[in-house]
Amino acid sequence: MTTAAPLLPPADWRDFLALTKPRVMTLVVFTGLCGMLAAPVQIHPVLGFTAILCIALGAGAAGALNQWYEADLDAAMKRTAQRPLPAGRMERQSALHFGVGLGAFSVILMGLAVNLAAAAILTVSILFYVLIYTVWLKRRTPQNIVIGGAAGAFPPLIGWAAATGQVALLPFLLFALVFLWTPPHFWALALFVKTDYANAGVPMLPVVAGEAATRRQIGLYTIPMAAAAVLPWPLGLTGAIYGVVAVAMTAAFCALAALVAAGATRGDTPMFWEKRLFAFSILYLFVIFGALVADRWFA
Repeated sequence: MTTAAPLLPPADWRDFLALTKPRVMTLVVFTGLCGMLAAPVQIHPVLGFTAILCIALGAGAAGALNQWYEADLDAAMKRTAQRPLPAGRMERQSALHFGVGLGAFSVILMGLAVNLAAAAILTVSILFYVLIYTVWLKRRTPQNIVIGGAAGAFPPLIGWAAATGQVALLPFLLFALVFLWTPPHFWALALFVKTDYANAGVPMLPVVAGEAATRRQIGLYTIPMAAAAVLPWPLGLTGAIYGVVAVAMTAAFCALAALVAAGATRGDTPMFWEKRLFAFSILYLFVIFGALVADRWFA
């Protein structure tokens, strides 16, 4: 005779918020907002707010579906073991329904209130993160971050399309910047949490190819990332405010990446430069995109 599994108590609202990965969402929303504000067309404030809300809800939906699918991996990693599903604070079905509902609502609202171009790109971004990255790539290849990084690169395109109804060269360069930024950013993290990924059986590059290969790839991906960051200035798509900030911040990023690529150490502190690169990479995108908006509005 089998005994039914005990029902979990209703999940707290904070658990549903945690499903949306709010820290990740912050950067997604910011780059989407900057893409919208950098566009040559000023969107109505109400429509602009709606567009950013839809981007946030879409990102939250992708995060929730990611955690629904990866509950077993999260349970095996110290860094994620206290998320709502592996910690046993929520039923998996609740996370699935929440993610699907949130994603559908965000796309429908974007299409009805803003425009179909932005809604279409938002749909692609959610499906790419859930199906291509989470379901297909994450457990199968160390290139999961490389290809899957496109999912987090869509927000500037969505923001621009929300304002203009179309896309142009500048948002594509911003897409390329975030896409190429993702491998150095995540591989820096993967270097100092390698054991977590190994325990969970996730084929992150440091686990399957070793630290030396990962450091080399960080250095290699930083080169085209730097080009994508600086290129809008000489192409005349931005002014000097963006150009000077992009050059300075990218030079600092390259210096840190070079230290990581070379395997440099500092005293007895393990993974000192890897942790510095990871932290700086987050600041880097905030400053670069902030400079883009300042250049558009104050130059």
